[in-house]
This record gives sequence, structure tokens and C-alpha cells, in this order.
Amino acid sequence: MSSILVVDDERSMREFLKILLEKCGHSVEAADAGHTALDLAGRHNFDLVISDIRMPGMNGLELLASLKQARPEMPVIMITAFASPGDAVTAMKEGAFDYITKPFKVEEIKRVIDSATSRKVNGREPSSTEFFSDIIGQSPEMIKIFDLIRRIAPTPANVLISGESGTGKELVAKAIHRLSRVSDQPFVPITCSAIPESLLESELFGHVKGSFTGAIANKEGLFQLADGGTAFLDEIGELTPIIQIKLLRVLQEREFMPVGSTRTRKVNVRIIAATNRDLEQEVAAGRFREDLYYRLAVVPIRVPPLRERIGDVPLLVSHFLEKYSRLLGKDVRTISSYGLQVLMEYDFPGNIRELENIIERGVALESSNIILPDSLKLSSHRQSTLQQGSEPLFVAVENEEELLERGMEDILASLEKKIILHALRIGDNSKMRAAELLKISFRSLRYKTKKYDID
Repeated sequence: MSSILVVDDERSMREFLKILLEKCGHSVEAADAGHTALDLAGRHNFDLVISDIRMPGMNGLELLASLKQARPEMPVIMITAFASPGDAVTAMKEGAFDYITKPFKVEEIKRVIDSATSRKVNGREPSSTEFFSDIIGQSPEMIKIFDLIRRIAPTPANVLISGESGTGKELVAKAIHRLSRVSDQPFVPITCSAIPESLLESELFGHVKGSFTGAIANKEGLFQLADGGTAFLDEIGELTPIIQIKLLRVLQEREFMPVGSTRTRKVNVRIIAATNRDLEQEVAAGRFREDLYYRLAVVPIRVPPLRERIGDVPLLVSHFLEKYSRLLGKDVRTISSYGLQVLMEYDFPGNIRELENIIERGVALESSNIILPDSLKLSSHRQSTLQQGSEPLFVAVENEEELLERGMEDILASLEKKIILHALRIGDNSKMRAAELLKISFRSLRYKTKKYDID
């Protein structure tokens, strides 16, 4: 049984929810206004709050902000009118667990409430890695993306994922679909730049027999195949002006017309788009429709390049070592300290895709169970820069005699200083940013920089 607070200025709605939830075995309190709800929440340890968004005085979004500030871990479900999906998206961005749209079905309410009240396992929140096993990362940048995915996945909002090639934009799209309410429906991807312009319209919207030379039968397009599920449009910035207009119609009217047909077809599909271009600049240059951009970018997600989340490199290396040792039938278990240092100082113009390729090649070339620097092939420009020689981040100790001569404390102190200097370089000399990268407090970092005489 859970303790639930219901907040709504309409008496009939409060009474309906109270009766329904009490029949399900929950303990329920009700409030007719936001300030009353805050007072009750301050005096009782509720497991869940259900609040209407549109209320006089303190509205639901303001209540949500106050509740999340006081108890960030407490789930809050918002109630919104069918005609105001924008409010729901805003609520999810601000930390709401989910939302219910009026008019709603009893089974839907029960499902959302059961999900919210059972989200803790053994008294703890599920970790990011449990939810996003296909996306590797523990850096602050990725944790923020995981949190945003969890918030917006249950909504029908369109999503625009931006980022350089090789950053894993499709993995983000798949994670959103997997955590959505239509996860049992199709996820249909299409790369807009990989299809000739003359065929793209047919691939997206389908065609009828005889509509053009070679159309010997009716063909279903992407949107028809994805009906009820998710359509993933990669490299959306490559669309021609004509296709942009047709896509806008799908977003606005939820309908399309196959090539050669005179009849429109209704479709219910969520669109997730991705691009490695700056679409705002494309809009300013007149190459991309502004109205289409805002329809696609209801929720924008920027996936950072690997050079901005360099702290994830060791984790990714470990993942790819395991993957390619298994696939290639090798027993390469680790990478040398200097080999890892070389990767940590590399800027990865090809991002995660390039790192994966580097590790796959390294596993294939190695005859021992450890990858040495000689087996790592980086871009020639960056490799020559490394060979000219910045001071190594990690000090390789070749034998026990050297270890004994230098002393363990001296080696550890030297290593700690180099790691701090490396974090400061990555963080643009910001001690606050370096502390976040090192996962230590600002006070600890300040003490260590004084200890090692680091300006």
C-alpha cells in the first residue's frame, strides 16, 4: 500500500481519484490547491503525488518545482488536458515521473501509478546502467542524457537528437523507444542521406502500382510500417525542400499520401530525428524549414563528442575489449597503462565509432593478452603529435627494481598529480569542472592542488 496525495481544484476529480485509489488499497489525501498540497507534503511522507497542471493560484508546474526541490526522489504524476501536450512535455523536462491525459481510462491510471509506486527496488532507485545497457557511459554528461531519456520516453513528444557522426545517436533513439509506451510496436530507422533523392519520397511514404517506371506493385513506406510505433529519421538535415513539406504534413495532420495515390492515409507515429548538422544555422541560411524544425525539436538532445566525455574512455575500452575478444576468439583482457594514456589524450575525430574500430584492430593484431601502444593505430596527425611528446599521464613501471627504487608513495603522488593536471586541461582549468570529472569534492581538489603546488 502506498500513501498518495491527489491535488486538483475540481472536487469531482479529487473524489473520483480518491475513491479509485482507495479501492486499490492505497492511503489517499486530497488537496484543492497547490499551497495546500505543499503544506500537506511538508507534514506527511507521501510515496506519490498526483496533480492537475492547470489550477488557479499555484499551478501544477509550480507545485512540481517546489516538490522536487524538497524531495527530488518522490515521483510526481501530472494530469493534463488532451489539448495541451506542451504542458506535459514541460512537466517531464522539469522532473515529473509521467503524465495522464484527460479524458483518461481507469486502467491507464492504474498502470502509471503502479509503475511509479514500484519504481524503487530494495529501497533504491534503478541505476542508469540498468536502464541503458546499450549505451556505455558514467560521465556527468551521459548521466544527464540518461535522465532526460527516462523523462521524455513515456511521452509522445517528437525528439531531435544532434551530435557528431559516431557519437551514438541511434542508440539514444532506440533507448527512447525501448522505454516508451509503444515499445512493443515497430522501431523503423531510415538514413535520409543513404537513399537517392528520386527514391526517398517513395521510401518514406510508399507508392502505388504504376505510379512511376519500375513501380510494379504497391509498396508500404516508412511511416506506414512504423504506424503505432517510432520512426527514426537519421541525417534529417539532408531532406530536400519538397520532402520537408511532406514531412511537415505528417507532423501536423498525422496523414500522408503515397506517391501516385489520390487518397491520404492516417498514421499514428512518433518521430525521432537525428542530425550531425547545426539545424538552427540551416534554418537561418534558408536550407531547412523553420516550422519543421520546431515540430521536430519539441525535445532536443545533444549527444556530446567523445572528447567532451573522455572520462568514459576506460569504460568503453573495457566494453569493446570484451566484445571483440569474444567475436575474434582471442583472450585480450586489458590494455597497457601507456596505451590507455595514448587514448585518453587523443581527441577522437570519429568519436565512439573510431574508438571501437581502434580496439577491434588492436585485439586482432595482438598476440598477447594485453594491448600495447604499437597495436593502436590513430590518425597520423594526432599520432605524430603524441610521439613528439607531451609528458605521459601514466608512468609505466617496467620491473620490480624500479618500483622499489622510486618508492610506492612517490609513484602514487606523481600519478595523482598527473591525473589532476589532466582533469584541469580537459575542464579548461576550471577546478569545479575538474572536481566533477574526478568525482571528488571541490574542497578536496583545492587541497590537492595546494599540496602539489598546482596553480
